[in-house]
Amino acid sequence: MVIQFEFRPYRRPFRSALQTSHGLWSVREGIILRFLKAGKVSFGEIAPLEWFGSESFEQAIDFCQQWSGEIDAEMVLSIPDHLPACQFGFSVVENLEANIANNNIANNNSWVNSTIAALLPTGEKALEAWQNLWQQGHQTFKWKIGIAPIQDELRLCDRLIKTLPPDARLRLDANGGLNYLEAEQWLKICDSTNIEFLEQPLPIHQFDQMLALGQKYSTPLAIDESVATLSQLEDCHQKGWRGIFVIKPTIAGFPSRLRKFCNTHQIDAVFSSVFETAIARQIGLQLAAELNYKNRAIGYGTTHWFDSLLEEGDRLWQLL
Repeated sequence: MVIQFEFRPYRRPFRSALQTSHGLWSVREGIILRFLKAGKVSFGEIAPLEWFGSESFEQAIDFCQQWSGEIDAEMVLSIPDHLPACQFGFSVVENLEANIANNNIANNNSWVNSTIAALLPTGEKALEAWQNLWQQGHQTFKWKIGIAPIQDELRLCDRLIKTLPPDARLRLDANGGLNYLEAEQWLKICDSTNIEFLEQPLPIHQFDQMLALGQKYSTPLAIDESVATLSQLEDCHQKGWRGIFVIKPTIAGFPSRLRKFCNTHQIDAVFSSVFETAIARQIGLQLAAELNYKNRAIGYGTTHWFDSLLEEGDRLWQLL
């Protein structure tokens, strides 16, 4: 059956710019998709992250402009792999009837803050920011490194560890911003503390070095930028990665293919946000509920980075 398709772009400013080793990020741009089939409405979302490995926002807009009007399921399945965020956004068409009821749900009720890792600000702000998040129920925190000089960050990390409650868990995310010697410095610290894991210490082209680090230190390593898309995920698994995979469903491609891969290989996965709206967030939470085999806290503690609340499908569409 033919499906009517419309789209509207959005721009969502961060409360304060997010700083990573890739630079500053101040505005989340994305696209809300609206599908009408047999009088019933469903929504999808395209939230690309070009610097992380997906298509650009401009490429996604161009693609939507080509398709605006009428589409069908066969067209959706033909979306090429170099447009993984578009694959995810249009994936609701694969099983449209089943997804309609979920478009007006902002959160998966099976997740509570104690099972969601909250993203801390960089630098000294983290020393106070965790307190409010702890009061909200978060027990796992993620802190980005590889931004300031390493000695400054090591000292701050020591202060942060001593400040956090004993039963809190801390993850470190370098976003590929370290060199090998710096990664070793961090891992020596991690091995002597209660750091849960170190995420993407080296750039994606240094995969073999990350494999070597994983065998040398006891602290688990996670890869993130290295597995931005499903094809990268498959490639890294084939090359022997058996550590943690940080998966961002919104830019990984078709959820059905991601689900099949995870079910087949039972990987140690942490599902994570790309600062999407409630529409894509809900799909990501559903996938995490199905595929979180190791029961790790999921990386969706990001809503506090925005002033406005996450909006549901109909309401968000009207606001754009």
